[in-house]
Amino acid sequence: MIRSTDELDKTQVQPASLDLRLGRVAYRVRASFLPGKESTVKAQLHYLRPDVLSLDEGAVLERGCVYVVPLIESLNLPESISAVANPKSSTGRLDVFTRLITDNSEVFDTVEPNYEGLLYAEISPRSFSIRVRKGSRLNQVRFRRRSSSQPATTAFRLSDKQLEKLHKETPLTDGEATIRNGLNLRVNLKEQDRNRTIGYRAQRFTDIIDVDEVDRYRVEDYWDEIIARDDGRLILDPQQFYVLASKEALHIPPRVAAEMVPIDPTMGEFRVHYAGFFDPGFGHGPAGGAGSKAVLEVRSHEVPFILEDEQIIGRLVYEHLTEQPSQLYGATDSSYQGQGLKLSKHFKQG
Repeated sequence: MIRSTDELDKTQVQPASLDLRLGRVAYRVRASFLPGKESTVKAQLHYLRPDVLSLDEGAVLERGCVYVVPLIESLNLPESISAVANPKSSTGRLDVFTRLITDNSEVFDTVEPNYEGLLYAEISPRSFSIRVRKGSRLNQVRFRRRSSSQPATTAFRLSDKQLEKLHKETPLTDGEATIRNGLNLRVNLKEQDRNRTIGYRAQRFTDIIDVDEVDRYRVEDYWDEIIARDDGRLILDPQQFYVLASKEALHIPPRVAAEMVPIDPTMGEFRVHYAGFFDPGFGHGPAGGAGSKAVLEVRSHEVPFILEDEQIIGRLVYEHLTEQPSQLYGATDSSYQGQGLKLSKHFKQG
């Protein structure tokens, strides 16, 4: 089902997902697009007449621009298998908007059963210009199996009743769980353990970030620290990007995975959803200790918006796996297991 022009690297395989790799070229386009049911990505690119960048030696993707990159991996799915994609955690924390595109599709990040063809990543850096190259990994894909007796509209998400039962058996958070259309997450805007830094706001004018570098960049060159206020409030500036943390510490049990989904728009004029997939084992077991906080990538829309400490800011929906993975998240090296408030792995820690 998974094809590749280069041999797959075993480090691409996560407990419930597969990292996808950028191919050899990037096409700079003037606008985001979907091909539609009657067209291919290649046909749309021909119409848009994009600039072509070689990624063999690396290239810079400029902030505010849109790029389409053919991926090294492609798919040949049977009728019983579909796929969905998310940005990787490190991608979301850099405010890089990344979505998966397939031929003859009317939606992003979804691969229909029976699909045979190429995969493409649409990439739009929002806060920082980034350097990428062939083999860089910005998004990931996971697969869903539907039996012949299940209709195509089968919902894979666990119900609130199932979540409440799971929480009693294997706690999903370090405290009381608020379950309403999934597990609700509350934002932490007060100091913890004498640390008054409760978030970061991206600076507007910075140097380039190489997405394949780890522990290289100084935080103060790219981010402004946000210090807790006595009233536990934070005013989000329009079109600014923030990294915050949840009040809850999460435990993702071994037999389920979770995804952060868009919050109800009636609850606030902001977005929290960049890299919202949690592999089984996140914050769970000895490696995770007391759990791992969810890092929240937040962008306000057109108007300033006041966040209050412990305000509900996101929600997780859960899905059962077909079986428990042989290796859970964090069993080997992991940048985010046991995390609190944490920027992406590209920045020097401590």
